[in-house]
Amino acid sequence: MAKLMPRRRFLQTCSAGAAALHLATRHAAAQSESESDSSENRRVVVGIMGLNRGLALTRLFAAQPNVEIRYLCDADQDRIAAGVAALKSRSPNQAKVEGVQDFRRILDDQTVDVLVCAAPNHWHAPATILACQSGKHVYVEKPCSHNPWEGEAMVRAARTHGRVVQLGTQRRSSPGTQLAIQRLHDGAIGKVYLAEAVYRSARGSIGIGQSADVPERLDYDIWQGPAPRKPYIDNLVHYNWHWRWHWGNGELGNNGIHTLDLCRWGLGVVAPQRVVSSGGRYAFQDDQETP
Repeated sequence: MAKLMPRRRFLQTCSAGAAALHLATRHAAAQSESESDSSENRRVVVGIMGLNRGLALTRLFAAQPNVEIRYLCDADQDRIAAGVAALKSRSPNQAKVEGVQDFRRILDDQTVDVLVCAAPNHWHAPATILACQSGKHVYVEKPCSHNPWEGEAMVRAARTHGRVVQLGTQRRSSPGTQLAIQRLHDGAIGKVYLAEAVYRSARGSIGIGQSADVPERLDYDIWQGPAPRKPYIDNLVHYNWHWRWHWGNGELGNNGIHTLDLCRWGLGVVAPQRVVSSGGRYAFQDDQETP
């Protein structure tokens, strides 16, 4: 397969970047309307990248009457096969779906309107930027990016290419949550000065990974993408990358982002003036690096 350039160089050479939180500019909305062929019934063609969280998103998109899922993409052939089979069984109207390992197949297809990126965190910014440059709108899972610098590059790409990009902080789309926040802002409990975000999960140890041959089903090169190369270990794919700084952001980026976003929304603030951090890892002696 084609060689992927290093992550930092890729991001530096991109002419722009793509979006953060529910970004939809007037220009993008107008352009989207002009592409609709003046028909409210035109099907929106979607490609979904990353078939862990992406499988849940596949079910949600397939349930929409005007959505065609054209591609399911994953670096793991077994996941592709399982995802395609499940979609065809559950949604016979999606029988044309094709499974691919390389998401650039989605970018190259000019009939695709939307890229859904549910790949690991280190892919969020590169995939979103490339999709914007390819003329596609994007739904990208949280966290927006692997680091703040990449998030800013994503915003530039969405604005430069006039694309609509939405981040997967889906609580913002919940009518019940919207009503609660509106009542909060209307003063239902008075002036709010403080919000506390708490997330707990009874996760077990990820153990100590051992060097191993890459499984034949897995394209580890495309899985790593533009991230600096690391040897394959047997406790990394498909979930424990979350707990390694090289690819993930720990529980803060995995689930904490949702509770923090609600606090930020409720308080009506944008960015912190300062950040204080404390804590540690006390339960397990394993490969996990992140809190």
